[in-house]
Amino acid sequence: MKRKVLFLIESLSGGGAEKVLATMSEHLDSSKFDVTLCCIVDYGQYTSAVKPYVHYASILPDPGRMKGPRKLVYHLEYKLVYSWLPARLVYKWFIPHHADVEVAFAEGFATRLLAHSTNKRAKKIAWVHCDMKANHWTESLFKPGIEAKLYARFNDIITVSETARKSFSEVFPGITASNVHVLLNPVDAAHVLRLASEPFSGNMSKNNLRLVAVGRLTPVKAFDRLVRIVSKLRQKAYEVELWIAGAGEERLKLEALIKDLDLEPYVKLLGFRQNPYKYMAQCDLFVCSSLSEGYSTAVTEALILGLPVVTTDCSGMRELLDKGPCGIITENNEEALLEAIENVLDNPDKLAGLTRKAKDRSRDFSIDALMRPIETLLMS
Repeated sequence: MKRKVLFLIESLSGGGAEKVLATMSEHLDSSKFDVTLCCIVDYGQYTSAVKPYVHYASILPDPGRMKGPRKLVYHLEYKLVYSWLPARLVYKWFIPHHADVEVAFAEGFATRLLAHSTNKRAKKIAWVHCDMKANHWTESLFKPGIEAKLYARFNDIITVSETARKSFSEVFPGITASNVHVLLNPVDAAHVLRLASEPFSGNMSKNNLRLVAVGRLTPVKAFDRLVRIVSKLRQKAYEVELWIAGAGEERLKLEALIKDLDLEPYVKLLGFRQNPYKYMAQCDLFVCSSLSEGYSTAVTEALILGLPVVTTDCSGMRELLDKGPCGIITENNEEALLEAIENVLDNPDKLAGLTRKAKDRSRDFSIDALMRPIETLLMS
């Protein structure tokens, strides 16, 4: 008999955790698992990607499709689910509860709901994608002490890097250490390489060295400091340009900053791309400017493409880059990141060496090997 698994997530918008869940949904062995994926809000770029592989469900409709009185009804429904109803009733009335394993696939509201599950026979797993010490973004969602009590109701806590595991245990010292594990995010290397080989028809300068960054346009990604770095490099006569693939609430601020610094010809906001890889493949250096990460899927994908990486020091980077090394990890500030990029630009041999090592590292990302421990966890 197949193991019934429920994944709960707020939406499938274009972030790293959402992409990981889409990859997992596609690659879980369908002869072993019967998967239901439930979104709290029926929204996101990955919804169409997961539907061939899972039973898809949602609680709230896509607000972007609502108009007039229906939009007002949506806001009332949103308040009902997120604020007015007790979590136990939201679970009982709206969430499929027939599974053998229930997985809250993100911190915050999904974790809160499944902590109130009434399915007593189900194994319960909370998946933590952030570094709770560096970016405890969920702290404001709970009254003091409540979040720890909710996590204590789960059988297993999954973190996505060793740094994230240590941070979780420091922030929640009462959680039994043996229940907190590390599972690396699965990335389908063959899929990345296949999409990267698609024809590219964009306009490119022949002279500029191209930096690329990928991620949701949110404050934690700190793309503003990367834009300022490009401005400083241009002022020092470095012929560089920057491409950023991703969508999010910081877009207008970034557009204004790019305009203020007269960088329109040199910084391109590509928006969300179903296939960012063919853009990444045209670039010379991947840069991660994040204030915090859990385990960067985008850096993993850059290595799969043989792109060398310069990144701030955040969770997961040492696991990804120290084997080689195939990238440079800097202190987590703007000046250190600028200095590291300058160092690479001033040393073409160093850039070439990092590129070779990134290509060597790309061989380590087998989807089968990465999925195996995940399937073991769900079966146990």
